[in-house]
Amino acid sequence: MRIALAAVTSMTIAASLVAQSPALPSDINAESLSRLPVVARESLDAEGQRIYDFIGGRGGTPPKTGPGGVSLHSPAGAEAIQMLNQALRKTVIGTKYFEISALVGAREFDQQYEWSGHEPAALRAGVDQAAIDAIKFDRDVAALEEKSATVILMGRQLFRGTHQLNAELWAQAVRLFGPQGALEVTMVMGDYAMAAVMLNAVNQQLPPGRPALLPARR
Repeated sequence: MRIALAAVTSMTIAASLVAQSPALPSDINAESLSRLPVVARESLDAEGQRIYDFIGGRGGTPPKTGPGGVSLHSPAGAEAIQMLNQALRKTVIGTKYFEISALVGAREFDQQYEWSGHEPAALRAGVDQAAIDAIKFDRDVAALEEKSATVILMGRQLFRGTHQLNAELWAQAVRLFGPQGALEVTMVMGDYAMAAVMLNAVNQQLPPGRPALLPARR
């Protein structure tokens, strides 16, 4: 009797979760959660399989969702994107400002998948919630510490208006991060902007259980 009750309870919970899950758009693949199917290793030529294994890393299998899974539809591009991202994760600006730069790129393209992965990562890296909220809600940065404010303002100048960075802000970035660091801030932003455009194109959905942390713009 207890086993039967447990089975009924489990089925009820599962049915409830299914009922609560929002329906996917009609053009979204149920496995990749995007407009593209998951790439099968056997569908690739020898070079593509080498790249597939490189993207998979120690786990052996690339992710089914996100930039790693989507970009494998262009194996050479996927390898270059992966190598660039790995290089930038060793940036001289450090993990904290890497994450701020990544969030700036994600927010400028309203990329929910990227944002929902990098907001928790930013908190783990020591980014203040106030800095995260300034990016998320497009708030004034005057009260933030100088480095965080500088990165956010750089992104706003580069992604908006004339897309130009003024001389004063560039000089400030060089003073705070050095020439290499100032440049790498923009490289990280560009990397995550590129990924955001790609994910937006295929309408990448969030995996089950991953909260949507990026609100719609007002």
